[in-house]
Amino acid sequence: MHKVLHVGPDTCSVVSKLLKEEDTEAWGVEPYDIEDVEESCKSLVGKGIVRVADIKYPLPYKPKSFSLVIVSDALDYLSPKYLNKTLLELARVASDGLIIFAGTPGHQKAKVAELSKFGRPAKMQSSSWWIRFFDQISLKENETAVKKFEQAASKSSYLPACQVFHLNPYH
Repeated sequence: MHKVLHVGPDTCSVVSKLLKEEDTEAWGVEPYDIEDVEESCKSLVGKGIVRVADIKYPLPYKPKSFSLVIVSDALDYLSPKYLNKTLLELARVASDGLIIFAGTPGHQKAKVAELSKFGRPAKMQSSSWWIRFFDQISLKENETAVKKFEQAASKSSYLPACQVFHLNPYH
């Protein structure tokens, strides 16, 4: 059984898809207010499967609660003060790994209308910046996962529109 935590916008749709996978339990944290959402999302929130919570604060989960933590489009909006704490918190609740999807510098900038939703514009960092940052907080890349992802991406000619990092959790 895999327990997966997704953190980021569109958590309801990601969790819904993961729940359809055999041997997978899925949970989610939507870091932004959800407005005008579908009934299925309201149902997931009502059941406590998806939480709406500010990721700048500690997560209400025990250490190693999830085999995998997936973070998409959420870290680019945090100030350095909160990025440090939040990433350590996400690593704390992961038992097998952490996957980070971060924006690509020069792409996907937040629109003015989104600034109030996110609280601040996205700060798109380079891959080398992220790798130095991960090293500073003692998070190491999972080289096996990176190779598997690259092989799978190559086979299907998949070219990600963002930066993808596979990290080992803290143990």
